[in-house]
Amino acid sequence: MKFDMHCHTREGSIDSHVAIREYITILKSRGFGGMLVTDHDSYRGYRYWEKHQDTMPDDFVVLKGIEYDTRDAGHFIVIMPDGVNVRLLSVRGMRAEILSKLVHHYGGILGPAHPYGMRSSSAMFFRKIRKHPEIMRRFDFLEGFNTCELVSANVKARGLAREYDLPCIGGSDSHKAMYVGTAFTEFDRDITCNNDLIDCIRNNGIVAFGGKERAFLRHHNKRYWKVTNYTLKTLNRSASLLLKPYRKIKVLRMGLYDENIE
Repeated sequence: MKFDMHCHTREGSIDSHVAIREYITILKSRGFGGMLVTDHDSYRGYRYWEKHQDTMPDDFVVLKGIEYDTRDAGHFIVIMPDGVNVRLLSVRGMRAEILSKLVHHYGGILGPAHPYGMRSSSAMFFRKIRKHPEIMRRFDFLEGFNTCELVSANVKARGLAREYDLPCIGGSDSHKAMYVGTAFTEFDRDITCNNDLIDCIRNNGIVAFGGKERAFLRHHNKRYWKVTNYTLKTLNRSASLLLKPYRKIKVLRMGLYDENIE
């Protein structure tokens, strides 16, 4: 069964131009059986699908994920079990170690998105991971192919996966329709729900992943400018600190108070 494991919808990500209905239509036409919705720090895209699924194309599996912005290690794809709704995952800015602890507490899995991609959002360009590479062993998979990254970045990601014996997923990271379905992950079994997906990844059920990187255009260079990365990292850290009191409140309401969760 073939999935696109990194999908940003117009309903859930401010920087996406693809409605989830269009996503499904394109993926079905390309032989995909499902998608993982991974909007930025938000489940709005998936909730939109839930509310309107009776009018959506059928015979297609839509699963609930999220791309979480940590304070100290970039972006992570998080997959939680069916029926588990942790609102704290919609509040950006936890540290990577704490995110891992929280996700695993509820039976979920997580892994770095595009680990060698844009420096402002990719794990291997953060001091935290460089100084403490053992943190990689806390994760359950990593994104070994991302359409929007350079060939060299994807090659390095696959090398990292081999080093830590982590399974790889492939995702298009699409924000525009032209890139939808340009990356894939194939599973050795039918996937019908989040629990199926988690069990499959944990039990080495990924049989293939890959795709085609997008053509690198001149305007893509700005993703690698020092000023761009410095600005984005600064904004992310500032937002994380501003949201810290709100995260604390969420933790208390969940009955999981831990002074390290912030």
